Amino acid sequence: MFFNTKVSSFKKLILTASLSMTFAFSNTSHAAEPLKVAYSDWPGFVAWQVAIDKGWFKEAGLDIKFDWFDYGASMEAFAAGKVDGVFVTNGDALVVGSGGAKNTMILITDYSNGNDMIIGKPGVKSIKDLKGKKVGTELGIVDHLLLLDGLEKAGMKESDITLVNVKINDTPQALAAGDLAAIGVFEPSASQALKLVPGSKPIYTSAQSPGLIYDVLTVSPASLSSRKEDWKKLIGVWGKVVTYINDPKTQADAVKIMSARDGLTPAEYKKFMKGTRLLSVAEGKAAYVKADGLKSLWGSTKNADNFNVKNAIYKEPQDISNYIDPVLYK
Repeated sequence: MFFNTKVSSFKKLILTASLSMTFAFSNTSHAAEPLKVAYSDWPGFVAWQVAIDKGWFKEAGLDIKFDWFDYGASMEAFAAGKVDGVFVTNGDALVVGSGGAKNTMILITDYSNGNDMIIGKPGVKSIKDLKGKKVGTELGIVDHLLLLDGLEKAGMKESDITLVNVKINDTPQALAAGDLAAIGVFEPSASQALKLVPGSKPIYTSAQSPGLIYDVLTVSPASLSSRKEDWKKLIGVWGKVVTYINDPKTQADAVKIMSARDGLTPAEYKKFMKGTRLLSVAEGKAAYVKADGLKSLWGSTKNADNFNVKNAIYKEPQDISNYIDPVLYK
């Protein structure tokens, strides 16, 4: 996942933000204004470009403005009250809320389905081959979580390896240097590493743990309360987007639109889409059922909460029930 790599600075920003900058949106002050949503570079978020270019929001009677940000900056914009909603991982929704910017996850766009991966150097064929060796990833972010998940499934613990903190953008070069047995990384850095180190290969990916990393639209509770009908319309448009992208008859056009947003060729962009499992409205609704395990947004978010606390991203466990509301799916 194109995950926030500036957790410390982001926490400082939202912790020092004035309490007066709340999300007190009212019907009277915002009724005539468009909803504002921050989106960034991840296939499940870039997918909305299809609706933007096709004019589907206007067709749905929805006045909305999508603002493009780097991922970390999108979270900061939401924390500062500059937008009504933001697209993030479910774990990052907790990070935002822990700093005071309360938010409610109202829509699941996708889950990572291979774009996050543990890549082993030549000769490393499985997670078990990492025992006693050095593994590099950016500590406290999503591929650290993926690594722990892979170790657990292999019957291993974090103490069975030596973790080395490496910025995601530096992981390809770190693997090429030869001191690391593997790296935890996401696209596009993952493809760079595989190209830079011939013989390297993914030994564990998010496709082997569906639901470990959900991507969601999270909005301010006040905006949800005052603009509920508008947010319902947004979910309806999402259903249309997923259908258009998945339909073989229209997929090429959808990929062309999405790749243009990123400045890539359709062929370059399409490989990233394979590692992202877009969820229909019905599939998203099913994941909102309260349950343990990664098939449930509740279970996945609790897992992310445990990870965030253990790695000191924030101190106290979050009340998951304050972050998840399936009301719009009903």
